[in-house]
Amino acid sequence: MSGSPAGVLAQFTRRPPPPGERCELCGEPLPEEHRHLVDTTRRSLKCSCPPCHLLFTRPGAGQGRFRAVPDRYLTDPDFALDGDGWNGLQIPVGLAFFFRNSALSRLAAFYPSPAGATESELDPATWDAVIGSTRLAGLLEDDVEALLLHAERDRPATCTLVPIDVAYELVGRMRLHWKGFDGGSEARAALAEFFDRVASRARPLPAAAGTDSTRTPGGTP
Repeated sequence: MSGSPAGVLAQFTRRPPPPGERCELCGEPLPEEHRHLVDTTRRSLKCSCPPCHLLFTRPGAGQGRFRAVPDRYLTDPDFALDGDGWNGLQIPVGLAFFFRNSALSRLAAFYPSPAGATESELDPATWDAVIGSTRLAGLLEDDVEALLLHAERDRPATCTLVPIDVAYELVGRMRLHWKGFDGGSEARAALAEFFDRVASRARPLPAAAGTDSTRTPGGTP
């Protein structure tokens, strides 16, 4: 199997398994809403029951092959990204997510397009200058979490740290609903519902010392 980010994406965006699925480690039946593990060797997600998920929350469990996907959503009230910063990321639309791929020792960046999810070749120096020095980037766990960036016209850009399976859920929704060049009304409705849910779960970091937590982030592209 390819170790490239595109190969990783194909694994993560598999069609949802049918009802009655089981834990992929022990075979226990699973409810529709359940947790996931990242298989760092095969670069794929595995559905897991609570005991198996808990087992791999321990550092070094299973010699590091499986990593439990956390369930944390974080935002930073001090985050700011203006149009120049977004342009520097070379993302042509107002939506992208980023994660660190430990096997490849580099950042992977994706954004939705009419053809599905598209990888952006992000220069490491640009990442460091625009996003890498933010507090959320400093908290990001390799392989199992992503930074989700969303920018709408006339609204501040947002950045949310989310579980990696949530980022790929978004990709799956876009692949299912996207029509034409701009996605169409169905895709926009699915996107709005998705970000409303993410926002309802996100916990803001405490404002950094010496900053004004009421300030508005920079402009959007």
